Amino acid sequence: MRAPDFWRREGGFPGGVLAPLGWCYGLVGRIRFALARPVSASVPVICVGNLVVGGAGKTPVALSLARRLIAQDRNVRFLTRGYGGRLISPVRVDARIHTAKEVGDEALLLARVAPTWVAKDRAQGVMTAASDADGGSPDVIIMDDGFQNPSVAKDLSLLVVDGGYGFGNRHVFPSGPLRETVGSALGRADAVVLIGADNAGIRNNLGALKITSPLLRAWVRPGPEVEGLKGTPVVAFAGIANPEKFFKTLRDTGCEIKAAHAFDDHHPFTPEDLDRLRAEAEKWGAKLVTTEKDAVRCSPEDMETILVLTISLEWADETSLDAALRPLFSD
Repeated sequence: MRAPDFWRREGGFPGGVLAPLGWCYGLVGRIRFALARPVSASVPVICVGNLVVGGAGKTPVALSLARRLIAQDRNVRFLTRGYGGRLISPVRVDARIHTAKEVGDEALLLARVAPTWVAKDRAQGVMTAASDADGGSPDVIIMDDGFQNPSVAKDLSLLVVDGGYGFGNRHVFPSGPLRETVGSALGRADAVVLIGADNAGIRNNLGALKITSPLLRAWVRPGPEVEGLKGTPVVAFAGIANPEKFFKTLRDTGCEIKAAHAFDDHHPFTPEDLDRLRAEAEKWGAKLVTTEKDAVRCSPEDMETILVLTISLEWADETSLDAALRPLFSD
């Protein structure tokens, strides 16, 4: 969903009016955790989650962790809810047969890096992923999202925060963008991952926010395709939580953006959508550009005429990151 403007500002209308609903929403979450009996997997579970509704960079963090652990000869599995997909029971993602309509776009991205399971029931999903030895017994499971899900015991919980947005107005949904209070989330976080420039002032307010867990810094970097886009006219489109970040990345590279189209997060692109976008690109003599996450919601035939801008995560202090991961493994 697209974040409304009032989620960024304190008080006023309609945030203040919705505050009682936010209190109720937070209460339901606290009750869920109080009553939960989380299951423990036979291997360590890393949970990569966030506090705000929408995106904060969870999936890039999960992918970066997986690549790092794989480089250390760890056998990694992913578990995700499969948001936007219709499959419910635990299923291993197969990019050859599954589409975003079945397993969600994030699952298809994760499956490019490591075996990935989709499950609406996280407890059932984590047990299935841990017990499947196809490709070797897993050493670790990375949950993309699930920070607010109490059904699975986590060995390492990473709370991802967008440095530009922070915690918004710090109110719980629907009065603000938070899925729970800042205090309750930080109380369960083993580390906080701050993505991008700290325009929200998180580092300057560590004491006020009561952040005592390690603070890991990281930046999203565009892929090598960006070199070929400098000075190039483009028509950009994105159906992600914060499309403006994608458009800004293109501007920062020196692209000449003729048009930028923001769709809803997880938008299922229709042939009509793509025909209109292609026609506009042809009118401007421009390249059609989108994100990796959007690309998996388009057909292979459609992608023949669309350029994908990839991204990767750059960690400020890899030593601190490894220090957070090391206790998960006995060797």
